[in-house]
Parts: sequence; structure tokens; C-alpha cells
Amino acid sequence: MQLPPGGSLWFDLGVNPNGILCDLCVVAAKTDPDPKNAHQGISLFVVEAGTPGFLKGKKLKKMGLAAQDTSELVFEECRVPVANRLGEEGEGFVQLMRKLQQERLVVAVMAQASAEQVLEDTVAYVQERKAFGKPVGKFQNTQFKLAECATQSEVGRAFLDRLLTEHVAGEYLVKECSMAKLWQTAMLSKVVDECLQFFGGYGYMLEYPISRAFMDARVQRIYAGTNEIMKVIIAKQLGL
Repeated sequence: MQLPPGGSLWFDLGVNPNGILCDLCVVAAKTDPDPKNAHQGISLFVVEAGTPGFLKGKKLKKMGLAAQDTSELVFEECRVPVANRLGEEGEGFVQLMRKLQQERLVVAVMAQASAEQVLEDTVAYVQERKAFGKPVGKFQNTQFKLAECATQSEVGRAFLDRLLTEHVAGEYLVKECSMAKLWQTAMLSKVVDECLQFFGGYGYMLEYPISRAFMDARVQRIYAGTNEIMKVIIAKQLGL
């Protein structure tokens, strides 16, 4: 629908990270129902906590990211003034797409940092943990596995550092950011899985950071566009 000057819009239902904690949220809403205008018919609105009709639903249970809540957000005849619109009407999709490159780069940074931390913790652990009379880190299998993990981490860091420099310079990096999201998140999953094995039964206990890191890593290949979508984007950028 077209919004009249000074008018309002009402929403139905949504799901949002940090939904329980948020003081406001940004809602992407359809303001033009014309199916021929699908992308241009979306607008962004800021909805503040306490707005009549804006209710925070139940906290959803996740396998990881326990420090970040995810909840249902309910909008029961929630009317939001046009003054709460971000940007111009119909520009919401463009606004969202404009930051996708940066979002995927951020996910790659998070995955890289997690891999480096997991590797550091594991190297320290295998030097302390003993089996058959010597530190686990003295076994060739341990050394080979961690050497592989360290190499993958260093390769990822070099690529990411280059992208960060180019991103700050304002370069067009759709292909490269998609590659980074694909590479870093897959690398993290492999590193954390290999490292958890060295903790033995302890690695399966939630009191150990490696266990939480393992669960947190899984979603990295899902959000901000699945890794399968990253491959589609990369292929298109290659002209395929």
C-alpha cells in the first residue's frame, strides 16, 4: 500500500536476533503490493519497544550462540508513523543489499577470529595434557593435524587482511567477500572439529570453551547467506 503523508503502517509477525533485549528494531515491510515491483516495494521502519501492539514473544532455543537471544516479535495491529521510516519509501531492498558485502565480511572476520582462538587454546591444552607418559602435543598425529589447522588459518588471515584494506578503500568486492564468507566459515568448522578431538571427552562437556565454540561455529555457514548461496554469487561474478 502507498503511505499517505503522516500516515501509519501496521505489521504482523517477525523473528529477530536480540529480540528480547532490543529497545528498537528495524522492520522490512511491504509498502507496495504490486508484484511487478517486488524489490522496490519494500521499505524499512524503526519500531521502538513500548509501541502499542509491539510485543516480544518467546525466546527461541538454539544449539549455539547462547549469549545472543533470538525471539519472536509480534505486531498486533501495531501502527508505526511514517516518520519512523528509514530513507525513502520503496528503497528498503536497496538499503539492505547495500550492506550485504560488509555483513559477509564481518562474518568472515568473526570466523577467522574464532578459528585463531580455538587453535591457540588447543595448542596450549595439548602441551599440558599427557597420555602414555608424554604431552599429547608430542605425538606426530597431533602435530600434523595442528600444523594443517594453523596453515589454513594463516592463509585465511592473509586473504582477509587484503579484503579489509580494499573494503575500507571502497572497492567493489562482491565476489571476494562471498569467497571470504565461504572460506572462513568452512575453515572454522574444520579447525574447531579437529581441535575438539584433542580434548577427548572433555571436549564434549559444555563447561569447556571448545564445546561452545563447536556449536557456535555451525551457524556461520548458514546466516548472512548460506555457503551454497555464496557459491552461486561467486559463479555469477565469474560470468557463469
